[in-house]
Formats: sequence, C-alpha cells, structure tokens
Amino acid sequence: MINFPTLPGMGGIDVANGVVGAVLGMLFAVLFQQPLQNGWYRLRTRSTRAVRTLRQREESSPAWRTFSLGPLHTSALIVEGDGESSISAESVYIQVLDEEIELPSDMAGWRAELEEENTRGRTEGRAPMWNGPRYAVESFDVSRTALDEHPEVHLRLRPTDYFTFLAAQQLDRRLPDGTSPRSRYLDPDDPLSAPAFLQCSFAVNIAVVTADDMVVVSQRSDRVRMAPGVWNSSVNEGMSRHIDSSGRSAPDLHAVARRGMREELSLEPHEYSLELLAFVLDTDKRHWSAHFYARLKELTREGLQTRMSRGVADRWEHQTIDYVPFRPATVVRYMLRADRVHRWAPLAPALFHLALVHVYNRTPVERATAQIVRRM
Repeated sequence: MINFPTLPGMGGIDVANGVVGAVLGMLFAVLFQQPLQNGWYRLRTRSTRAVRTLRQREESSPAWRTFSLGPLHTSALIVEGDGESSISAESVYIQVLDEEIELPSDMAGWRAELEEENTRGRTEGRAPMWNGPRYAVESFDVSRTALDEHPEVHLRLRPTDYFTFLAAQQLDRRLPDGTSPRSRYLDPDDPLSAPAFLQCSFAVNIAVVTADDMVVVSQRSDRVRMAPGVWNSSVNEGMSRHIDSSGRSAPDLHAVARRGMREELSLEPHEYSLELLAFVLDTDKRHWSAHFYARLKELTREGLQTRMSRGVADRWEHQTIDYVPFRPATVVRYMLRADRVHRWAPLAPALFHLALVHVYNRTPVERATAQIVRRM
C-alpha cells in the first residue's frame, strides 16, 4: 500500500470544506426541504380528497331520524324541543274528544283474549291486571307564535283503556290476511302518521337531579308486564283518564309529572323545579312522551334515599336505582357502558341527553360525546 504524503495545510482545507458543506446543507434544508415537505403534504391531502369526492354520490336521507349516541341507537324520535329551551305549560293545548277508541274487527279478538286471560288469572289466584282508563293520541301538531316563534303544541286525545293498549301493542302479530298492524297501518316514511288505536299510550318521563348533582336512573322491575328489567328515566308515569282529568277537563302534563314525582320518589312540588323539555315518540311501539327535567332544591342523594326508605307508593315498579354524577362526560359514558348500551328503555337516553343540553348547553355536551365515542 502506498501512502501519499499530506501537504502542509491540507487538514485545514478539509475542515473548512466540511464546515462549508454543513452550512450549505442546513441552508438547503431551510430553503427547500420544508417547502418540499409542505408541498408533498398538500398534494397527498388533495389526492385523498379527490379520491373521496369520486366515491361520493348524491344521497337522500329522511328528515326525521331517531335518537342515537355513538353505538346506542333507539327508536325515540324527538318531535318537538331541543333541550336548550323549555316549553311553557301555557303553550300546550290539549283537547279530549268524546268518541272512545275501537279496534278494527280483526284485532278486537286480541282484546277479548286479554280479558279472558285476566279472568282466568283471578280464578287461579294470580294477581289480576287492572284495566285502567287511558288516553290515545288522535293527533299531535306544533305551530309557532308570530313574534318570538316559541312553540305551541296542540294535542288531541281520545278515551281508551289498558286492554286496548295491550292488544294494539302486538304490532307484528299476523292478521287473517297475512299482514300485521305494523305493515298495514304504519308508513315507515311518515313516522308521525298513525291511527289513534295504535297510539294508546301517553306518559311523562322525568330526569331528576338531586341537590348534590346526581341524576337518578331507575331499572324497571322484572314484575312489570311492559319492558321488564330495562334501564329507564328517573320517573315514568302514564297518563290516567281517571286520575288526571277531573270531570270533563283535559289533563295537565305538569300535573301528571308532579303525580309521578310523588308516587315514584315521594317528592312534593315545593321540593323541586320542573321544566318541560320536549315531546318524543317511540316509533317502534308508538308510545308518546312529554320529557321533563326536575331539579331538587335541598334533597341530596342520601336525603332522597332516606325519604324513599320511609315509603314509596309505586315501589314495585323499580328494582334498582343508580345515582350518576350529572356531568356530560360521566352521563354519556354511563349510557354507553357495555352492560347498559343495549338495555335502555327506548325513550330514556334522549331524555338524559336533553337534560344535559338544558343545563350545560349543546356544545359542551356534543364535544364530550364525540370524545368518548372516538375512544371506544
């Protein structure tokens, strides 16, 4: 191997060349590398958008969509109300028609079966069903006031009873011609259109929050006939023609809600505030509901538990009560729990969402929901 001699000064030249090269490299990176990266990012983004645009097609979707929350999908249709503003009692007009509901001839036998079952149960010593007088929804309409565009709700009711309600709940039972009440009488493209005999249920559902900010969530008893074992609103009370109408006067929804608070939680009107948030329809079972928010003035969770320990009129309707911190992220996370998400009564999740919006406004609730759903 031949070693060439190094001339004096050559090492300094190499160092100088190295420094110059490093400086030129840094200068090139500053002047060209970042712009090249930015350009490549813009090109990639535009290409992705172009491909996505090519895949997009013109689509139509129904204007009415039932309530959903991430993986939680319900049959609850919010017909009026967004939670942010309450609906005053003076804005709700209720008319009760005289003519009682009659089932079509090919469904009348179903009601007779229920009467026979009830009579047989009495004979055998089983607890009978109470065929209480109820209301059916003939029509529901909303108008707006001229100046401030506040909603005015017009609700027309007709007399019915519990057995008629139970018979009409068999929406998928086959009729003699092979159709079912659902396929014959309901239009899937118009969820608000239905004959009154299929809408023999109107109730109030209330989200109750204690003075120490805990929302009450109830689980229906396994002993009840309708929807046993599901998780539900704090209070669920059906409108009674016998109890909620004095003489021929129309029922008052706030009075029905106060009756529910008293019968299910042993609470008196002076102990809470009460606001009507929305009208909601369960499109699957055709159950109508007025959704309320109630805030306890002094009673905490412990105080409410102590109150209920001294006696509740409708204790048999619930088997478990949960108390959940009333904060958007906490309530949404609770509703989407693996042991809850598929066990809700259809109208309850929309109720708790509307109550959150009413207290915290829509943006924080939507933001918390999006963050939780994204992490699932």
